[in-house]
Amino acid sequence: MAFIRSIEKIGEKFATVTPTRASEYDFGVRNPRKSWAGATAASESSYEAGVQGAIAKKKFGKGVKAAGDTAWAEGAVQKGTQRWGPGVALARDKYQRGFAPYHAAIERTQLPPRYPRRDPRNLARVEAIDKALSAVKEGMAK
Repeated sequence: MAFIRSIEKIGEKFATVTPTRASEYDFGVRNPRKSWAGATAASESSYEAGVQGAIAKKKFGKGVKAAGDTAWAEGAVQKGTQRWGPGVALARDKYQRGFAPYHAAIERTQLPPRYPRRDPRNLARVEAIDKALSAVKEGMAK
């Protein structure tokens, strides 16, 4: 029989030792052995095959059922809450660059006149914005 430490001991070591390895994580990200983008792009067919296999085995629904609302909420609250503010702050420039084409489209959209509240003609204003934003989105998909 093969020797392996108890699952409790392995979990304890993972939880206590791994967080102290942040500098090794940082070094690895800054000095990859090969290009992340190149390796990821080269694996597209493997990704597709994996996704198709998961679909065929209905893995998505099974995973959702296995995790349930409790696991999702615990992870979101315990990890997401503390990362929310710093993550948003770090994403500011990327957010602005990503939203800029939509902002420009809204800015140049000529809106029809505004009518009294609940007047169905006001929906033309919504339609004008919808068309402008859809045009930006469709243009990006090419």
